[in-house]
Amino acid sequence: MTIWEQLKAYFIKSVQTDYTFKDEWLPMLEANLPLYRKLPDDLKQRLHQKIGQFIATTYFEGCGELELTEEMILTVAGQACLLVVNHQGAPYPRLNSVLLYPSTFKSIVKDTGSFGITTEQTISRLGESWSNGTVVLAWDSVKHGARNIHDGHNVTLHEFAHQLDSESGSTNGTPRLSDREAFQTWATVLGPAYEALVDNAEHGRKTVLDYYGATNIAEYFAVATEAFFEKPRQLKKKRPELYAELQSYYQVDPLAWMHPKHTATTD
Repeated sequence: MTIWEQLKAYFIKSVQTDYTFKDEWLPMLEANLPLYRKLPDDLKQRLHQKIGQFIATTYFEGCGELELTEEMILTVAGQACLLVVNHQGAPYPRLNSVLLYPSTFKSIVKDTGSFGITTEQTISRLGESWSNGTVVLAWDSVKHGARNIHDGHNVTLHEFAHQLDSESGSTNGTPRLSDREAFQTWATVLGPAYEALVDNAEHGRKTVLDYYGATNIAEYFAVATEAFFEKPRQLKKKRPELYAELQSYYQVDPLAWMHPKHTATTD
């Protein structure tokens, strides 16, 4: 039985009952996820539950001769589940599998031109999110992103934000929201914020968000998610309306645990 199969078997037994997280896994989370160490205890407990559900319903596979370990699975699961720690239901209902490569992997991109001619290009990737419910990640980037919690770059958060985005039926920068009013508010906030980043990128102005978010609105949502969890103070200061909208969607306030003194004196 593989590591993934052992973990899944355990969690399937636990997920429908009062779930108790295995103590031996805590050092892995604490060592690889500095962000986890900052969470309040009640949020940690909910995260443990989400991790259990996630592993019980998601197939993990090592690619490129990578041998999966508990550390790898828990490091991915811990970050992915942080995005949905306060969401109801299964963590990612449309997710089927997570593929892990040791490092950057090759991806073939097809493009059909105006004359109907299709060309292929092979590019190197750190991560991908597929609409069929698969996330592909480079393990070294997963680990690096998890351990540096202040740079606003985290490939796991980025790709799983894309998975949330696709739950609405298409990957268009708008995840599944509660009602029509919520969709309208989302568009009112993120639309202009995205256009502002595009303009800043074109003129080389310094921004909180990485310029990659100017690629399209879907990438903007993923990049904004990275900044929301890793650079909450800067994002709230520069884009308070965006921070508030992401806080409403994710139902967490990273500023409260990343910079508790700042929160206490300003809120």
